[in-house]
Amino acid sequence: MAVYAIGDVQGCFDPLRALLDKLNYDPGTDRLWFAGDLVNRGPQSLAVLRFVKALPGATVVLGNHDLHLLAVASGQAPRKKRDTFDDVLAAPDRDELLGWLRACPLLHHDAALGCVLVHAGVLPQWGLTTALQLAAEAGEYIRRSDSNELFTHMYGDTPDHWQDDLGGWARLRVIINAFTRLRYCDAHGRMDLRPKGRPGKQPPHLLPWFQVPGRMTRDTRIVFGHWSTLGVWNADGVIALDSGCLWGGKLTAVRLDAGAHPFTEVPCPQILAPIPGGVVPA
Repeated sequence: MAVYAIGDVQGCFDPLRALLDKLNYDPGTDRLWFAGDLVNRGPQSLAVLRFVKALPGATVVLGNHDLHLLAVASGQAPRKKRDTFDDVLAAPDRDELLGWLRACPLLHHDAALGCVLVHAGVLPQWGLTTALQLAAEAGEYIRRSDSNELFTHMYGDTPDHWQDDLGGWARLRVIINAFTRLRYCDAHGRMDLRPKGRPGKQPPHLLPWFQVPGRMTRDTRIVFGHWSTLGVWNADGVIALDSGCLWGGKLTAVRLDAGAHPFTEVPCPQILAPIPGGVVPA
């Protein structure tokens, strides 16, 4: 049995099938983890959702694009210019697919593997126990049948830091932003969600979240996607997997049950072009 984690698919169904073929994936014995953003910007969001939903034992965490699809489907957010999930919204099985997606967690922990799966990151001041508790708290709201109000309040960059006494929508917004949008923060864990470029291009007071000194999850390997300009990264106790499939890069998988954590990649056709400066939109 092998356990593979796969980076952001974002509706790129053909590269996903090519990657699984290259892995010699056996649905009877192997397990797949998906680091969120199954949908949007690519051409086949519906095919990806149907395929992954049908996989035996697949683990999927929610990404910011997955949550955006749920918000648009609920009528609580407008479509954006580059959204490409109309096929999902018009599908006869949309309610079944969206219900399945809504039930996916924000964070997954496998104690046997010593790994955490999350879409974007974990605030450096959160230990594993706290992260699990907060992911469960926000996930409960997302799964609720009356969660549409959450999607109304989900968008925004503030508050930009965690406080234990935060309440209401502000509390949930910080939790969701950390798990699905985080790239950089300062040494005190204050998020800045604006910079999207690779490390070295950010303002000097900011650090990649996983390089903040004293990070509370430094003893747990964290697997994430979201950050295509970072690319594949296997250092600092983390494995980053978004290698820019959507932008003409690659779709990447890592084997988590093997000691060396080998990577497997397939090339992807370019669907979108980065904006000048090598920065990609969120």
